[in-house]
Amino acid sequence: MTNTLNTPNTPHTRISRMSNPGEFVPELKDVSAALFRATGNQSVPRTTMNLIHLRAGQIVGNTYLTILNTGFLRKAGETEERITAVSSWQDAPYFTDAERAALALLEATLQPAPHGRERVTDELYAEAAKHYDKKALATLTIAIGQINFFIALAVIGKPHPVSSLADEQWD
Repeated sequence: MTNTLNTPNTPHTRISRMSNPGEFVPELKDVSAALFRATGNQSVPRTTMNLIHLRAGQIVGNTYLTILNTGFLRKAGETEERITAVSSWQDAPYFTDAERAALALLEATLQPAPHGRERVTDELYAEAAKHYDKKALATLTIAIGQINFFIALAVIGKPHPVSSLADEQWD
């Protein structure tokens, strides 16, 4: 089955690289559900989770993840300024100190470390710990691992861009 995504003046054919991996590895549903339960304990605001997941999609250059998490943020009532500014969060005035710490932690995890330095420095960890208690910091760490898990599926499998998990993602 070939789906077509039509944007103004630009028709594009969308074809996933693989079928839904859950059809072949049914345990994927359990893993995914467990990750969502682990990060859904409300110790970190869902908006913060979606901000870091959007930033992760931007860093790895994945349309599926950026559209999905942009959709989640819009549904949560986030402003277009905040959504648009995620890619330049360091100098954007729209984010709290706690959100900045979460975004910095994500970026340190996803991007190569400067030569001879740790990815997550003691200073960065201390900054995050100022804004998140032990449970929230553990949850944030799991959320960063969660997006890394889904990055592999998104960049290898190339599911269709969707704004909701209820939408069909795979051919």
